[in-house]
Formats: sequence, structure tokens, C-alpha cells
Amino acid sequence: MHALRPTSGAGLLIRTAIVGLTLATGWIHLTLGSLLFTLNGLGYLVAAVAMVVPIALAARFRWFIRLGLIGYAVTAIAGWFLMGPRYDVAYIAKAIELALIALLAIEVWAYDGNPLRRLARPARPLRGA
Repeated sequence: MHALRPTSGAGLLIRTAIVGLTLATGWIHLTLGSLLFTLNGLGYLVAAVAMVVPIALAARFRWFIRLGLIGYAVTAIAGWFLMGPRYDVAYIAKAIELALIALLAIEVWAYDGNPLRRLARPARPLRGA
């Protein structure tokens, strides 16, 4: 069995789906109008860019970006569950966020292993610093 790699076909497909789902839920939140939804939508858009930006620092901390995006989506779902409106677009956004969490969990497992071990590792210094 071949491990999932970021440059493999499956790895690229998963990353593309993650970015697409992140943009989709961000767009939904941006169209809802209030400041809270606008900020939530902008947060999703920034996370989508962070998942693909070809900057060494972002690539080095992509594991942290993945965990942060999982936490962001879980928080959005919890906030909606506690006080959100119950209408069709909200359910679509929550389904997108659940799919996003699942794909991010696959990437975390495939690329990073146990996130607790990753957080416990000492930080390496940046090259050239």
C-alpha cells in the first residue's frame, strides 16, 4: 500500500478538495451579511490561501494550518448548533464543513501522524536566520 504524498494524484486531489470546500463555506458565510458571518467567511478564505501558498514558512507549518482549520470548522459548527438559524443554506454549509474536517483529518494522518507528538517536537530554526 502506497502512502499518501502531497505530490501524488490522490494527494493533489485531496488538497484541491480541501481548498474548494474551504472556499465554498467561506463564500456562503460572506453572503450572509452580518459582521460575524463576514469575519468567519474571511477567515475561511485566508485558511484556503494558507493551504496552498508556496511560501517556505507556510509549507513548514502546514501541519499547524491543517489543525487550525479543523478547529475553525468545529467552532463554526458548534456556534451554529448553539445559536444558528436552521435553514437549508446553513445545513449545506455544515455538510461542507464536516466534509472539510474529514479530508483535513486524512491529511493530518497521512502527512503528520499523531498531532500531539507533532506539537511536542521542538521547533527547528529557520534556515538563514
